[in-house]
Amino acid sequence: MQRREMLKAVAGTVAIAMTASVMAATETHEHHHEHGATDGKDFAGLVNTSADCLKTGEACLAHSITLLSQGDKEMAACAQSVSELLATCDALMKLAAQKSKFTPAMAKVTAEVCASCEKQCRKYEDVHAECKDCADACAACVKECNAIAA
Repeated sequence: MQRREMLKAVAGTVAIAMTASVMAATETHEHHHEHGATDGKDFAGLVNTSADCLKTGEACLAHSITLLSQGDKEMAACAQSVSELLATCDALMKLAAQKSKFTPAMAKVTAEVCASCEKQCRKYEDVHAECKDCADACAACVKECNAIAA
């Protein structure tokens, strides 16, 4: 139990540190007219929701790995789904923070991945708080992604 709590704390700390550095970069580098940047589009909502997915996803993955190590094979699909979520949300957060022209296209892919992860996590939301938190973050990210998806 202590190991699980430690993993959640580490995952949360890493996600917060990543989010803080990205947010600092977006606040200090307002270059909308550079090559590859979108003209004045603000993707702060995407940065925030994808960061939330990263934070809750890391905790969910750590929890799933702990359960898998204890023999709970049911969590394999959840771990796979969350792993995909982490990859896409990380890419989306970075592109959105840079106001990249590729952000809308990445948002479309991320919405699909988040919807899939939410569906998987909802299966366990009544049993595992980590799954519920991840599913809720996924739902918020899907909504934000769909608002700008290409």
